[in-house]
Amino acid sequence: MYKSSKISKLSVWFVLILLGILTYIPIVIMLSMSFRNNGQIYSDFWGLPSPWIWKNYKEAFEGIGRSIFNSVFVSGIATIGVVFLSSLSGYVFARLQFPGRNFFYLLILSLMMIPGVLTLMPLYAQISGYGLLNTWWALLLPWIAGGQVFGIILCRTFLEALPNELFECSRIDGATEFTNYWRIAVPLTMPILITLAVMNMIGNYNDFIWPLLTISGEKLQMVTVQLQKIGVDSSNNVQYGQRMAAYIISCLPLLVLFSFGMKYYVSGVTSGAVKG
Repeated sequence: MYKSSKISKLSVWFVLILLGILTYIPIVIMLSMSFRNNGQIYSDFWGLPSPWIWKNYKEAFEGIGRSIFNSVFVSGIATIGVVFLSSLSGYVFARLQFPGRNFFYLLILSLMMIPGVLTLMPLYAQISGYGLLNTWWALLLPWIAGGQVFGIILCRTFLEALPNELFECSRIDGATEFTNYWRIAVPLTMPILITLAVMNMIGNYNDFIWPLLTISGEKLQMVTVQLQKIGVDSSNNVQYGQRMAAYIISCLPLLVLFSFGMKYYVSGVTSGAVKG
């Protein structure tokens, strides 16, 4: 019995290690390609760089440095808007009683059943009609509005599970509803809010289709679109070393974000699972 249990544990560890190795193989290949030119890649795809071409990173950063700032800046503002409005709306739906509360919440919930691709062209026509094309407002407004659905559901579900006595005692002491939201609800839901912020930041930063449709000026362009122009020479040949270096550089802001927010992200995911 002990021997079979030990064998099963070893089998599980073997499978996990194998999956981990398979997961990191594409990353290792991308790193290797980023230090080579096309000649090295085509002649020996699995080989190591010889010599190491460090200028790929310099040229890649010159091509996408501004767009990385654009993506971080616009995605950050949109994320702040989503977190604030979602937490405020979640508090209203969870802690306040008003006519039609459940009806409006069900309407919001039903929006999750509509694929985003179906609203792509109507949203584009709306933004175009407002004269917002090729401005950051064309990104900010849809990103903030689009993140509300999941955010409201997440915040409302968590806030409903909090003891009502916390808010009743505060009201007896003369606190307003906004005070209850800001001083009680927000601190208690901080792991959920950080989880929501990380998810929205990653989603907005990685968005490709919407910036491609609405932003045409290179100075305002997002990094996901700008990446497609990196490493393309005058003959329309792609220098894959520069392209891979640009991919790695563009990943760094998200790696930094997740490294600092991972503790709270995991806490928010697990607490959300328990509360749900």
